[in-house]
Amino acid sequence: MEPPVIAALLVNLLRLLLLPVSALRWAFAAPRGGYVVLEIDGRVVDLQPPRVRVSLSVRPRKRAPLSVERVRELGKHLMKDGRPRGLLLRMRSVHAGPAVVASLRDALLEIRAGGKDVVAYLPMGADNTMLQLASAARAIVVGPETLVSPLGFAVEGRYVRRALEQAGVEPEVFAKGMYKNAGEVLVRDTMSAPQREQVGALLDARLGDLTAALAQGRRVDRETAARWIDEAPYGAEQAVAQGIVDAVAYEDELEHLLAAGLLSGPTPSRGVGAADPAGGGAAAARPARARLVTAGRYLGARRALSLRPVLPRPIIGVVEVHGAIVSRAHFRGASLASEERLVASLRSARQNPRIRGVILHIDSPGGSALASDRIHHEVTRLAEVKPVVACLSNVAASGGYYVAAAAHAIVAQPQTITGSIGVVSARFTLGPLLDRLGVSTDVVKRGARADLFSPSRRLDPGERAVVERELDAFYATFLRVVARGRRRPIEEIEPLAQGRVYSGADAQARGLVDMLGGFERALHELRQMIGPRAAAIEPVIVRASRYIPPPPLLPAPVPALLEIVGLRRVADPIALAIHCEGERVLAYCAEADGLE
Repeated sequence: MEPPVIAALLVNLLRLLLLPVSALRWAFAAPRGGYVVLEIDGRVVDLQPPRVRVSLSVRPRKRAPLSVERVRELGKHLMKDGRPRGLLLRMRSVHAGPAVVASLRDALLEIRAGGKDVVAYLPMGADNTMLQLASAARAIVVGPETLVSPLGFAVEGRYVRRALEQAGVEPEVFAKGMYKNAGEVLVRDTMSAPQREQVGALLDARLGDLTAALAQGRRVDRETAARWIDEAPYGAEQAVAQGIVDAVAYEDELEHLLAAGLLSGPTPSRGVGAADPAGGGAAAARPARARLVTAGRYLGARRALSLRPVLPRPIIGVVEVHGAIVSRAHFRGASLASEERLVASLRSARQNPRIRGVILHIDSPGGSALASDRIHHEVTRLAEVKPVVACLSNVAASGGYYVAAAAHAIVAQPQTITGSIGVVSARFTLGPLLDRLGVSTDVVKRGARADLFSPSRRLDPGERAVVERELDAFYATFLRVVARGRRRPIEEIEPLAQGRVYSGADAQARGLVDMLGGFERALHELRQMIGPRAAAIEPVIVRASRYIPPPPLLPAPVPALLEIVGLRRVADPIALAIHCEGERVLAYCAEADGLE
């Protein structure tokens, strides 16, 4: 027998022996008439990251982020269990992109649709993200003396042309696509009209999504929800009076409110059931406490009752394209989409007979053009033999969309940031700065352009023409890749390109995305492609890891080609330049307040 088979048999034998204890544990894990408590404090991601089995580090291990996948698993067990009344969300902070927030909210709405109560408790108050999530609950409670701040969204760009001029640094930016404006912060003092247009469209989509969530969750019209946003922030008691939340309570008072059934949810006019922080009213009666159990304990007890599969089963592979795309990631744990790791993972998925189809989960602003093209090639080869669905998470733009274009179908949330079909290149000339510092440069060369990439001088017209020609060629390749993947003529794709960034909803309306939804929707579509017996096939992350020591520093052979969506900081420029050792890289993105 194979070692994995023997291990599974031993685990199953142990679980069978402990079955009476596990059954008793399960009986006490679910509070009859009470609530399962889900803590949300920190990062939230779509998929649960693989567990690290062995760690020799003396540093304390970071807490794993909460995943939408885990919340959906919790919801499935809750909806089949008649004992708990529902789910209590205790949210202190939420760090997640717009697509992940939308997926998590969908999961909470599914739990409510399945007949379970959902109550949200926000002890630290609420911002845009927390209130958008909490609007999926039947009732919302905030802590005393907190702020409820659905302020909307804003983008601020930092323009450094004058600062570079004063420093003696001269940037040269080349861009293909009128909306490909990642480099404009280097050569302008204000936002260009195309950039303002595309940023405004994204902000409109984000604000519309928040307004719709508040209107739906709080059962008010959109005009009222829009007024709440425009007049924010609110103190806790004022938010109750407006109907944005239902009650104000300390944590121990919340348990009494739940037990007494005093949280009746929103009405069209205002919230009801507000607790009296001073101890008067309903809180002073001190009814019995609601029974609460943590989600970890509840899920752990349920998992202890299940047996591991003994024989190998078919699976759905999930290949993650997370972070800026680079050729090599030289440091373990770096949040980068390494070409070498992804190519190895895609080849493994193609060659493994157990993997019946693949979901390409993309959360990347792009990066190296060369690495993006090679990853796209492997996705194309994979799609020739197995169904592939691209699931676009928070950002899948430029190189991120380039990689997705080879999939049979593309799924995105309405607030996914995608598109940006264009190319930008940039270089810095340090000649004026060196002169100011008293540093002179003397060159001996053989070959008219041997010092083409030297930062000590500007490019001459002939050299600029070479860079322009290279960018034209890659832009044409990008258009062909998208046209082939979307099965449309280039003439239809080119007007949608130009480096423009779209929300997922706008991309779907223009045919750049096939359908709206999150990972569950992508999983459903892939199962449909695989066939009628695929409903029971579960997803498994495919991660073939390769770590290669850094090579000696060599002159960069090609100009910079950086695919970056200019709407949020996605990578430290110096760190990204180190990882892309074969290419000159500019990684600057306008800071996006409220869009993280």
